[in-house]
Amino acid sequence: MTRVLGIETSCDETAAAVVTRNADGRPQILASIVLSQIEEHAAFGGVVPEIAARAHVEALDGVIEAALRKAGLTLKEMDAIAATAGPGLIGGLIVGLTTARAIAAATGKALIPVNHLEGHALTPRLTDGLPFPYLLLLVSGGHTQIVHVAGIGHYQRWASTIDDALGEAFDKTAKLLGLPYPGGPNVEKAAQGGDPRRFAFPRPLRGEARPDFSFSGLKTAVRRAASELAPLSPKDVSDICASFQKAVTETLADRVARSLERFRTLHPSDSEPALVVAGGVAANGAIRAALEELCTDKGFRLVAAPLELCGDNAAMIAWAGLERLEAGIVEDAASFAPRPRWPLDKTTSPLFGGGKRGAKA
Repeated sequence: MTRVLGIETSCDETAAAVVTRNADGRPQILASIVLSQIEEHAAFGGVVPEIAARAHVEALDGVIEAALRKAGLTLKEMDAIAATAGPGLIGGLIVGLTTARAIAAATGKALIPVNHLEGHALTPRLTDGLPFPYLLLLVSGGHTQIVHVAGIGHYQRWASTIDDALGEAFDKTAKLLGLPYPGGPNVEKAAQGGDPRRFAFPRPLRGEARPDFSFSGLKTAVRRAASELAPLSPKDVSDICASFQKAVTETLADRVARSLERFRTLHPSDSEPALVVAGGVAANGAIRAALEELCTDKGFRLVAAPLELCGDNAAMIAWAGLERLEAGIVEDAASFAPRPRWPLDKTTSPLFGGGKRGAKA
């Protein structure tokens, strides 16, 4: 039995979890505690790095204690301490990794620096026992990319955003329309009562051979529509959100389809190829439905992370640490420093323009 304590502080959630692989080989989340900072950042309409780092300092010890208490275990009973070491906000990363390093030194346990994105990439192996290889669509506030997942530490980025990440587009749309933070869930909620056909928003890069994403043009179209209608009525807001979300789902389906075809060509003998969707935006119901329809049409299985594991959480970090520990693939923790940028695929070059942010993974 292997037990790992995971710590996640890359953005605005302070999280700790205990994950184990039981003697029968079955993984299990013994505890997962996530303390959100939404209230601290709501007045600013987004995450303030300094506030986030300070909140992590104040809360992390208590969150770790709560996770251990729920798991019914002690630090001495852990086999390793895994902590997010990047990518993310540097202040938060320093808090989490420094705490993990202190715990590891005090207990004599292994310290495993984990790439936050690898946590998302390996989550379906924790929840669904998914074997390699598979295709990952990672959609969050800072990342929109498609990654070929061949094994632990073996990732190839096939597509990325050339400007805004999808989660960023949702958040900026919400802010433009006066919806509260966090933007993504509130845009989805407003869209439920709207007319998705009222506004003919663009489907960026639709039909192009390149597999990448682009959302800045869509965001600009939303701003233009809102400006022309100002002041906006509740019906206007709902219709804009519905039309925006419809454009997003159709754009994703078109872009992802090209990578599904490439995966099928690369793995012709795979009888049940899988597309994994992960990241905070993966909680969006309309996006899940569109991807489910696409996968059915293309002969793929859609594996979507449980809602509680879509956003930032420490269970995925503990699991990634556990997988690395068992495989003997561990970074040199003694000299490892937090990394605000840490690509999963080290062989690909960042895209230019605003896409440098989206391509950091």
